[in-house]
Amino acid sequence: MAKTLQAYVPSFIIALIGGAFANILGLPIPWLLGSLFTMAGCSLAGLPTKSAGFSRKAGLMVIGISLGLYFTPQMAVLLGRHAYLMVAVALFSISLGFIGAWIIYKMGGVDFKTAWFASVIGGASEMSNFAEKQGARVDQVVAAHSLRVFLVVTSVPFFYQFMGYRGGDDAFLTSNQTVSIFGLMLLLTLSTATAKLFEKFHLSNPWTFAPLLVTVLLTANNIHLSAIPTWLSALGQVCIGWTLGTKFRSDFFATAPRLLLATAVSVMVHLPLTMAVSLGLAYLTGIDATILGLGFAPGGVAEMTITAKTLQLGVPIVTMLHVVRMIAVISTAGILYHWLDNWLYNKK
Repeated sequence: MAKTLQAYVPSFIIALIGGAFANILGLPIPWLLGSLFTMAGCSLAGLPTKSAGFSRKAGLMVIGISLGLYFTPQMAVLLGRHAYLMVAVALFSISLGFIGAWIIYKMGGVDFKTAWFASVIGGASEMSNFAEKQGARVDQVVAAHSLRVFLVVTSVPFFYQFMGYRGGDDAFLTSNQTVSIFGLMLLLTLSTATAKLFEKFHLSNPWTFAPLLVTVLLTANNIHLSAIPTWLSALGQVCIGWTLGTKFRSDFFATAPRLLLATAVSVMVHLPLTMAVSLGLAYLTGIDATILGLGFAPGGVAEMTITAKTLQLGVPIVTMLHVVRMIAVISTAGILYHWLDNWLYNKK
């Protein structure tokens, strides 16, 4: 066991140094982006980087808990008033899947099933499972999703920092910042047990959604066990950046260059569409467009919500929008694929 853990120590230290350096430079979401850039660079250079399976789980759990602490009773009422946004984000995210699939199918040099599951704005693990069942190229699906998340998570925070978008403590209700060692241990224990239960029943994103659910239920009922210490939040971000960075091996861009180029094009189409929809909804609802932009962005749940938390931009709304987006996309991906596949086959 000790030898196994030692094998991951060098990579973890490199990721931690990258996060610390990014923090000194003042990068947006520095602990995540710094570790991500450092690990991706080392991996692409062919260095023997490794990430532990438990590292991403631990990072996601910390993020899930920290997000759940914002769901106070007052915030639950506020979210209830904006339930229509949940419908909007579901329809928009599914629409992005159609657009991305068409772009990748036409440009990527892959069959339709691979193009579809590589384009649907869901989790890489969930989409790869769908792809495997339908006989699509799982490796290409994972590569496309890894690149999509990388492009979104690097471009959106830098754009927000460049534009000076940042909320204040009163922009939306904030979380209780009191830290209790006993309460934190209890919260981590409850979150781990619930995540294991989610895994047993093959539920989506167990290490994000289970801790989030546990903390939301407690916070919404005015039960505060503990906040997440700043150092632990930073460590969680490092774990996520560390894991994501190791996906970019030295031959990453050579495996399916046309597919990856098409994925980049689809992201460049998705982001302006996200901006347009966010501005339109902001005009209609009065909600800040910067909050809606993060909530509707086609990035990963953890990465976009970390950005919202760091910038203090409507964390509960951004979190809820991404949770709804994941549920909507994952629950419809298989059904829509069969419908589209039959339509294309009959058309031919």
